[in-house]
Amino acid sequence: MVAMPIDPVPGLLARATQALEAEFHTLPAFDPATPSASDTDAMDRVLSSVAHRLGDNYPYFHPLYAGQMLKPPHPLARAAYALAMSINPNNHARDGGRASSAMEIEAVAQIARMFGWTEFLGHLTSGGTMANLEALWVAAQLNPGKKIVASEQAHYTHHRISGVLQLEFSAIPSDLRGRMDLDALETELRKGTVGTVVVTMGTTAIGAVDPLPEILSLRERYGFRIHADAAYGGYFRLIPDALDVPARHAFALIDQVDSIVIDPHKHGLQPYGCGCVLFRDPSIGRFYKHDSPYTYFTSKDLHLGEISLECSRAGASAVALWATQQLLPLVPEGEFARGLAAGRQAALEFDRRLRSDNRFVPLAAGPPQLDIVVFKLLADSPQRSTALAHQTFSTCDTCALHLALVQLPQSWFESSSAANRGAEEHVTCLRSVLMKPEHLGWLDSIWEKLTASCMHS
Repeated sequence: MVAMPIDPVPGLLARATQALEAEFHTLPAFDPATPSASDTDAMDRVLSSVAHRLGDNYPYFHPLYAGQMLKPPHPLARAAYALAMSINPNNHARDGGRASSAMEIEAVAQIARMFGWTEFLGHLTSGGTMANLEALWVAAQLNPGKKIVASEQAHYTHHRISGVLQLEFSAIPSDLRGRMDLDALETELRKGTVGTVVVTMGTTAIGAVDPLPEILSLRERYGFRIHADAAYGGYFRLIPDALDVPARHAFALIDQVDSIVIDPHKHGLQPYGCGCVLFRDPSIGRFYKHDSPYTYFTSKDLHLGEISLECSRAGASAVALWATQQLLPLVPEGEFARGLAAGRQAALEFDRRLRSDNRFVPLAAGPPQLDIVVFKLLADSPQRSTALAHQTFSTCDTCALHLALVQLPQSWFESSSAANRGAEEHVTCLRSVLMKPEHLGWLDSIWEKLTASCMHS
């Protein structure tokens, strides 16, 4: 039986709760609607049932879970979130979240500085989808009626958002590394109908980083907005020396895009949902302008609801993020960056082992760009390889190694001389996201379980 790690949160939270109560000690006493003993017993029974129901999950917190982008929030983030929930602030307006609004503004400024921005407009969101919606909504205000384009490997939300905004969307083909194909992009740009290019800084399938330097050059010729979807990959800007040259150059120039989205609830050690949208030009706040007869009345300072499409938002998310970034600043060579680098190192070592074992076929283009590793099983046909992937996935699951499945073009696993053969045919592969710092120390165990579970023809 795998035990959960010792949890420091109850002790941290108990001490912090006492400190918070002391902050309000001048308030007159009152009789709250305290649960009776029988109510407490009933709540205890319900929570026991909740714990049992939650056991019907993969162990997302454990290093042997390496399937999807699921990283446990830092204990400090959990404690700070729970502490804030005793007040339950709403960061739509300072009236509902005065302290947490100030903490959000500070935390978002720290994220913006990570990208090289000191002048900007930005705020937290409930997640990357809402953050991308805001970025593309602003783009639509600036380029009304113009098309949005993104790589065919970009997150599917961009196509959906374009539909919500009633804008035309085109998917640009990818190259053999899963990045936006520059020739195909320029062909689309020559039509003169493109208003925004979404550059994915780490695709969710394989972690590919679109060629931002070249796309910036195309912007000089064709004139369009660039939105960087860095929801998954944004924090890798902190560890440039650990990246390959194309990814390093792309992240070095991310300060030149028009808008950025990043999800602190991915690599940022935060509970769901915590996204963030940033705009390089603060004047875009004019598009959010509205009047409310009752919401904004206690302060002349900026209310976050005046620069956000969302209204009510959990102030607890801002408190948790602020606390985490106080403990783990977003700086190169810091503890947070070292944790990110450990996952990157684990991915490279895992890829190296796959390439040395003839049962596995990693991407032909080379090692992963971030911390996602994908590979197929060697077989005499894509159909047989797909079947082996499903069998191996299930067998790994029975020995507590949890991976994921992904469908990718067969051509991505072929040599360049053979890449055109069956280019449209897809094969199901195994996928691992090695985003926990602990993954590096657990790589031997992961490898042992994978190779023992490997199905081959």
